[in-house]
Amino acid sequence: MESWPIGVFASVDAGLGVAWDVIEQLGVPTIQLHAPHGDKRTQQTAQTLRSQLDAMGVQCTAVFGGFDGESYADIPTVVRTVGLVPPETRESRLAEMMQISDFAHWLGCDTVALHLGFIPHDPTDPDYAPIVDVTRRLCDHCQSHGQFLHLETGQETADGLLEFIAQVDRENLKINFDPANMILYGTGEPIEALQSVAEHVRSIHCKDGTWSDHPGDTWGAEVPLGEGDVNIRKYLETLKEIGYTGPLTIEREIPQDPERQKAEISHAIQLLTQLRSEIL
Repeated sequence: MESWPIGVFASVDAGLGVAWDVIEQLGVPTIQLHAPHGDKRTQQTAQTLRSQLDAMGVQCTAVFGGFDGESYADIPTVVRTVGLVPPETRESRLAEMMQISDFAHWLGCDTVALHLGFIPHDPTDPDYAPIVDVTRRLCDHCQSHGQFLHLETGQETADGLLEFIAQVDRENLKINFDPANMILYGTGEPIEALQSVAEHVRSIHCKDGTWSDHPGDTWGAEVPLGEGDVNIRKYLETLKEIGYTGPLTIEREIPQDPERQKAEISHAIQLLTQLRSEIL
């Protein structure tokens, strides 16, 4: 596959990502897939989807986990509800992520990804070690399928993420770098962060956003690609500098307005196609 194939975040049934029929309309060669609901994570469903993707000439490059009960309503709610961090749902969600890893394996995909949640900043925090442990267990399950596990950026600073990866100490633990999330969560300048974590970046999102008035306390705003504070040209130039050759996966989450979502993604495809030809 050529460097920087353009992709889109897609979904079979789960609301996040463009609907299945839109993939073909957009004409992209790659997708990241939001994992379907539990009753659809069967070998039969995976084989059906795989056949459909083959027929469209589309490669699934990552399967993203997500869980019932997660909410991105505001930053405190994310802290409380997202990923494998909340202790009361940790074991059930680990089991679900292992199931998603199995599903990705049947789909022929070597990458599983998720928002892990808000890891404590201090490695000596008593809540830190159990999160390291659960991440190791998930990495080891993924490794049994020859898969990588990608952590999506946003909730940690670049330094915090590097420390966590070092603590987990698994070769197959990598990063899905989302520059807008650094801005939305107020955790750091995305270009600097990308340069810091470069050696671990194995997949990326192309998404844009604007800073909040109170970074880290309240949300920034997600905006169409090229209209925010990321500086998409500089982002792609930095990806080239660090030697990244994987997909440029567009993520634009406005499921309540699918027509606008499709239009903005189409515009993002045009923008990335033009920038890619200039930069590469």
